[in-house]
This record gives sequence, structure tokens and C-alpha cells, in this order.
Amino acid sequence: MPVPKQRHTKSRRNRRRSHLKLKKRTLGSCPKCGEPILPHHICAFCGFYNGVERIDVLAKLEKKAKKKKEKELKEHEGEVKETAKAMPTGRQVKPLSLEELSKK
Repeated sequence: MPVPKQRHTKSRRNRRRSHLKLKKRTLGSCPKCGEPILPHHICAFCGFYNGVERIDVLAKLEKKAKKKKEKELKEHEGEVKETAKAMPTGRQVKPLSLEELSKK
């Protein structure tokens, strides 16, 4: 059985292992419900992908569970809309009063 002629150094070992690191997963948010999702994946919470409903999430649920899920989705969408309204999209400009106009 072959045996190495010389011992490999720590630096050589570490350089070889430099590509074995784990990468951090990037998460996006679903534009419909705001849940975190992986890029290029269907949202498991609402079933939408690229603005189109691909999976009917409510179809497999029983009647009580279906009503509960619908209510939850509506509440969640309302929260997302409220937070979007609260966040300023750009620089807000207040209208100037007469005193401020005359100061220059």
C-alpha cells in the first residue's frame, strides 16, 4: 500500500479545505404575504410565485381549517400593506408656510 513520502503542511491542508466552507442562505420575502422564502421557490404560506397563484393552499384543508387560514391570510396581507404605507418611499416634502417662503 502506498505511503506519502512527505508530510503535508498545515497551510497546504488549509488551502485544500478553503473551498469546503458553508454558504449563507439568501432569503427573499414573498411580495404577496411577506413571508421569507428562498429565491425562485413558491411561497409555502400563500402558494404564489412571480405574482401568480401556482398552488391552491386552501384546497387541501377542511372547512374549519380553510376558514381559519383565509382569515389568517387576510390579516397578514393587511399587516403587510400597513407596513408598506408606514415606510416612506422617498424624501417627504412638507408644504412651506408663508413665513418660511418669505425668509429665503
